[in-house]
Amino acid sequence: MTFYENWVTQTQQNYSMYYQLYQQGGTPYQMSHKAKPAWEEQIRQAAKAISEADAILVGGASGLSAAGGGDFYYSDTPSFYQAFGRFAKKYGVKNAFEGSFRHWDTPNEKWAFLATFLYTTQTAPVREPYKDLDTILKGKDFFVLTTNQDTQFMKLYPEDKVAEIQGDHRFFQCSRQCTDEVWDAVEPVKKMIESLGEDKTAVPDELIPRCPHCGAEAFPWVRGYGNFLEGKKYQEQYQKVSDWIEQHADKKILFLELGVGRITPMFIQEPFWNLTLAFPHAKYLSVNNKYDFLPEQIEDKGQVIVGDIAKVLKEIRQDLGK
Repeated sequence: MTFYENWVTQTQQNYSMYYQLYQQGGTPYQMSHKAKPAWEEQIRQAAKAISEADAILVGGASGLSAAGGGDFYYSDTPSFYQAFGRFAKKYGVKNAFEGSFRHWDTPNEKWAFLATFLYTTQTAPVREPYKDLDTILKGKDFFVLTTNQDTQFMKLYPEDKVAEIQGDHRFFQCSRQCTDEVWDAVEPVKKMIESLGEDKTAVPDELIPRCPHCGAEAFPWVRGYGNFLEGKKYQEQYQKVSDWIEQHADKKILFLELGVGRITPMFIQEPFWNLTLAFPHAKYLSVNNKYDFLPEQIEDKGQVIVGDIAKVLKEIRQDLGK
């Protein structure tokens, strides 16, 4: 087990023990009650932490994409209707996750929806918060850890700068896990979208993705669709982030957490808290539109800004003069 995966495993045990508390939006950790300064000072302090850091580990989660308009995952927003309107009208689907895990009458309809979902993220332009973050990181030694599967970070950075520990919408895997391989989903998705035209809600049988080895139905290589493949590519993600952290352990690392919710705090948030506590020179900065969670044990090494992530990143960028 890699260095970072070990931290995740420890926090997963915590999640299991306090599951009901997490589901209610809480946390078992004792939180800081330290008073926050004025908004402008919060931005200044965040910019200073970034400027003074020798290295930055970015933890990008769903709130970061939602802040840039990718807010169709959990809600029936205008962006959801723009991309999935035909499915909302015909089936009453109200968000992307509901449609992804819906019991469809046919695999043809299921893949029409999934292809629409994958195509929407695969072809989306780089969202504004990501652009501001990229500018903030210019000239810094950084690495990105993300639970987002929407490929936003991959549109900005090479593979060796990003660890996608929850999968990636650009790949398929075998639903039976007959092989350790993952393969390209971009071209098959494009063909399915072309077959749908303007109003169809089912793809033809011959376009349903199948494993090239055993012929079983494929599904996206992302956690949540079922039998998520934790094979070679998955292990490579944890190895990348583990190597980076261990190489920078003695430096002034800033753990920069962006948009972590209450569904998967064990992958970014809680390991970041524990690493901030464990590393003598580490600091922690979180930006979240809802949750003000700063453990008491790291209150002198950390900061949480509660607000619109897009707005906060833009103001930090401006404070840095970038």
